[in-house]
Amino acid sequence: MSTFWSTWVIVLAVVTFLVSFLLLCWAPWVRIPTRADGTTTHTWAHGVLREGVRQLPRWWLVLSFSAFLVAAVYVVLFPGLGNHRGLLGWTSEQALQQEIAAHQTRIEALTSRIRQSSVTALASDADVVRIGSRLFLDNCSACHGRDGRGVSSMGAPDLLDADWLYGGTPEAVMTSILDGREGVMQPFGTVLSSADITNVAHYVASLSGTARDPVKAALGKPVFQACAACHGPDGKGNPALGAPNLSDSVWLHGGSIADIEKTVRGGRHGSMPAWRDRLGEDGAKAIAAWIARNGGIDASAK
Repeated sequence: MSTFWSTWVIVLAVVTFLVSFLLLCWAPWVRIPTRADGTTTHTWAHGVLREGVRQLPRWWLVLSFSAFLVAAVYVVLFPGLGNHRGLLGWTSEQALQQEIAAHQTRIEALTSRIRQSSVTALASDADVVRIGSRLFLDNCSACHGRDGRGVSSMGAPDLLDADWLYGGTPEAVMTSILDGREGVMQPFGTVLSSADITNVAHYVASLSGTARDPVKAALGKPVFQACAACHGPDGKGNPALGAPNLSDSVWLHGGSIADIEKTVRGGRHGSMPAWRDRLGEDGAKAIAAWIARNGGIDASAK
């Protein structure tokens, strides 16, 4: 701030302060002409309402003088008058830099813990889990939901049910977050007949105990051999390929007969983007710790 504008601010502030203070000092002693009933000649509503005059309460005067005193002390000790820096030498920039330094110290200590500990161990670290939760909300919840329970209409899996397409070890989960995944289920609509698709859908449903037609399920069993290359002969899936386990009750795109038929007929394509550039390994590890804290990672895997 230039000397001119600094002087202008100081003069304006001091004059305003002094005039206000003088008015406060004058107010208790001024005598306003009143009628016998203590009101002035000011009326409203055709004389129904009349302005009364009362002495200022003592508590209000004490409070007001105290406020002026605090204000005067403040502008002497702290910046408030132009270029005057205050006797304490305090500045908002200095305070900001101190807070940034303190925050950076806390972040460095937290980062050190993240880098030196396993995902399973970090699941017990409340600070890391809290950061992981926030990172998850900011980056992952759009697809997997705020609670991590997935969104079937998008084909985004539930991350807390311990059922994983590519494995639920900390290492596998970290790879999924950092490098992403690309899953493709080829369509069989041009390979299998409509009857075969219906029959194999009933057979797949039978693997998980879902309601089905036992006759159609029996007819679909030999047809399932076309699926066994990825899902395995018993339908247990293959984490190396990202082929899901068909024998449990977890369904990525719905487990009704109609849903299964749609999947077999038209195939599915799932894409999990890579987050390495945005989150880095530290951020990904914090998210993995949050998932582990909520039961989504195999705790026995170190």
